[in-house]
Amino acid sequence: MDRIAALRRIETALAEFEAGAVDLEACEREVRATVRTFATEFDGDLAAYRADDGTVVLADSERAARDRVRELTGAEAPTVERVD
Repeated sequence: MDRIAALRRIETALAEFEAGAVDLEACEREVRATVRTFATEFDGDLAAYRADDGTVVLADSERAARDRVRELTGAEAPTVERVD
């Protein structure tokens, strides 16, 4: 999914919420699913990695992913796994 498609899906979810067609929980689920799909289908040299605490980052290697998680969360030795 490219950025434009992701933004369109998020816009649709927000419009449905504003129109009263869905509740906040359903809107949040759709937005979260869209962002996760975008992140895991990310094209390029980066891949998505999930840390043991649930943090998901984009990085070009496992080591870079651990460093990024450490920066974001302060975890001393995070474990990361590539999300395919």
